[in-house]
Amino acid sequence: MDRFAELRAFVAVVENSGFTAAARASRLPRSTVSRLVMGLEERLNTQLLQRSTRSVATTSTGQVYYERARQVLDDLDEIDLAVTTTSSTPSGHLRISAPLPFQGINFAQTVANFVKVYPDMTVSMDLETRLVDPVSEGYDLIVRIARPDEETNLVDHRIATLKYVTCAAPMYVRKYGMPQTPADLRNHKLIVYANRNRMRNWVYQTANGRVEIKAESAMKTNNMEALMVWVENGLGISVLPEYALREAFKYKRLVKLLEDYELPKLCLQVIYPPTRHLSSKVRLFTDMVAEEYSAVHF
Repeated sequence: MDRFAELRAFVAVVENSGFTAAARASRLPRSTVSRLVMGLEERLNTQLLQRSTRSVATTSTGQVYYERARQVLDDLDEIDLAVTTTSSTPSGHLRISAPLPFQGINFAQTVANFVKVYPDMTVSMDLETRLVDPVSEGYDLIVRIARPDEETNLVDHRIATLKYVTCAAPMYVRKYGMPQTPADLRNHKLIVYANRNRMRNWVYQTANGRVEIKAESAMKTNNMEALMVWVENGLGISVLPEYALREAFKYKRLVKLLEDYELPKLCLQVIYPPTRHLSSKVRLFTDMVAEEYSAVHF
């Protein structure tokens, strides 16, 4: 019996508050996790977990055992990391989640560059419109765009700040006029980026404080490219990341509106589960994302 496999299964159950979540985080069948923990308890002749239909909790003995087991596994990971980071290049598989709007930054090219540099690595990338939990869903890291003040219990590596602008097609402005203040937007057609039917209000900073525009619209989508097509076709006004619009501004397909009124900025982040020792594949990929995007003018 692999005693370290038993320890890892037990620690995963405690830290994920259940066998199903532990199985997802460990990328093992639930039956395997259950068998390993039961084998550990049988070998020790001690009950480590209190099980019910809704929850799992440590016994008093189990809590002591968990704390010691966690330390043992941390020490083992530290030994492995000390060897792998000095004697070899990364290998294995890296599982990534990224948001759909991030396609505009050509994230697929970043993945390609990473695999070219580290050919022993393979990568799977899921593009999501929802907030992903890397622990329960088994991701090594997540790339996301979020508010700077958005809290998380994960490790947050901020890469860049993204500026958003209000914009419309010249044909729309000619037909409906140009808004002079954020309040004027209430009388215009708005096109909204909506995530799972949750529309984001537009908040502007003015000399008199914040002005929030309730972004109600008959036109909404969770795809940034579709939204840009609608705006360029003169269907309404939208708020979009400036980095995605450079070509549209250059060739006069879009014009900026309300430039004297500031919109909140968002952050490009890489996040991953907290750990004492970051794996070399996650560290190196995070470094590459930072190198490619931290100096870009968003």
